[in-house]
Amino acid sequence: MKQVFVIGLGLIGGSLALSIKKQHPTYEIVGYDVDAEQVQLAESLGVIHRSETEISAGTPSADLVVIAAPVLKAEKVIEQLAACTFKAGAMITDVGSTKKEIMKKARVFREKDVTFIGGHPLAGSHKTGVASASGRLFENAFYVLIPDGNATPGRLGELKEWLAGTKATFIEMTADEHDRIVGSISHFPHIVAAGLVHQLSKLDDERFDLKRLAAGGFRDITRIASASPRMWHDVLMHNQEVLLELMSRWETEMNEVKSMIEQKDSARIFAYFQEAKRIRDLLPQRKKGALPPLFDLYVDVPDYPGVIAHVTNVIAKAEISITNIRIIETREDIIGVLRLTFRSEEDREQAERALNAESYKTYVSD
Repeated sequence: MKQVFVIGLGLIGGSLALSIKKQHPTYEIVGYDVDAEQVQLAESLGVIHRSETEISAGTPSADLVVIAAPVLKAEKVIEQLAACTFKAGAMITDVGSTKKEIMKKARVFREKDVTFIGGHPLAGSHKTGVASASGRLFENAFYVLIPDGNATPGRLGELKEWLAGTKATFIEMTADEHDRIVGSISHFPHIVAAGLVHQLSKLDDERFDLKRLAAGGFRDITRIASASPRMWHDVLMHNQEVLLELMSRWETEMNEVKSMIEQKDSARIFAYFQEAKRIRDLLPQRKKGALPPLFDLYVDVPDYPGVIAHVTNVIAKAEISITNIRIIETREDIIGVLRLTFRSEEDREQAERALNAESYKTYVSD
């Protein structure tokens, strides 16, 4: 029996375990995590078949080892694995969001005749923990693979077969290419989102509570600031060079906007936003990217007792899970709005059909 050893049973590790388990039902999924509660939860939810209490106990019989830990912890895991015993032909991969330092550390496996292939699924969620894991998390996402020097095309193909259940699109690149690209489309936007939240917290107002008023668009564009602080601490520590360059470019960009505003240059301001809209509208709508996707569905609901219960009951009967529900607006005698969040686009579409059949008006936002 083939065996997979997953080190780190959070959102990503749990989701990978579920996708491998679904694609390869005869394989055994073994898990390890420093958090005993996460291990117990992973077992009770059926994410893994069994667990080990030590990393060294899980490697001798594993065909594939998955390091699903934040990058700084992943480095320490690699150091631990360097002293472990491995099965002949074993393979190791990781899921870290920075790759340059990880790939350097992983060179140690060449001496053990173990193949290491760096990995990074460009999908995730602002939620954390194995309870949020889903075997469909990576569907239609890009999955970056970074082969080490001893990784042959055949071994790369083996790993893709292991991970076929993710239903992701695999793309190969170097560690330098990965850190530069992902720094631009994921790491830096997280810094901006966190900065916006910090700025809001410092803009005190004597009459109004700005945090209460900062709903809607502000909440949406800063949602990624709710991601794991530990993970983003590690990212900034690892991708320093790329991020400092991006921040310098951002300062130049903002200075240009500042100049337009100071000069009240109407034509340039309009052109700036027009060009931003044009480029943004060209982005693919059905592909997952490096930032957590939003599978939100908005539902217009009349203001009467029990309407929210009815909406959720309709979705429950359709056997769809809601990951979050929020009341956007409820005032007497007018239509209110519910924002429902789902794990996947498929769940959202199914929920939309079920609600439409009950005459609810629904819509999604670009």
